[in-house]
Amino acid sequence: MECIETKIKDVKLIKPKIHGDSRGFFLETYQKNHFKDIGIPYNFIQDNHSRSKKNTLRGLHYQLDKMQGKLVRVSNGCVYDVAVDMRKGSPTFKEHVSFILSDENQFQLFIPPGFAHGFCVISDEADFEYKCTEFYNPNSEVGIMWDDPDLDIDWPISDPMVSDKDNKNFLISEIPNELIPKY
Repeated sequence: MECIETKIKDVKLIKPKIHGDSRGFFLETYQKNHFKDIGIPYNFIQDNHSRSKKNTLRGLHYQLDKMQGKLVRVSNGCVYDVAVDMRKGSPTFKEHVSFILSDENQFQLFIPPGFAHGFCVISDEADFEYKCTEFYNPNSEVGIMWDDPDLDIDWPISDPMVSDKDNKNFLISEIPNELIPKY
């Protein structure tokens, strides 16, 4: 496994070692000691799996109470994945990183607690799987508009399918101070 540092210190891109031959492949997606060795010492307590159609955009979400760190991967298809640093006081506050995650590259992305997260599907369909460091609490979730001009995210789709809930998210400039996690 190779850990690739990103422009935001605590976000890590992980390239697993893939063992393949004419029959297919095998890879280890998680091993607690290996992740601890690369600076991800979290205990993951919940696994999630979503399937989405092409041009679906989910996010950008983060939690206030019991913030979730996430280890995300794509087991089928391809997505454009985005993490936004929402930790007030962080040197990279309001900055984002983005990566292509796919069943071909098998990359994983670790997104620490205090980051907003979202993705859009750029293949016909995608299975998106992720581990969380805390249980999901819908009453603690805050959303940021995917097309917020202050974030200037270069999404690779122009007319995404977005949920009604996500269409009501905040612009980052309108988020009340009490809804921004501290660093």
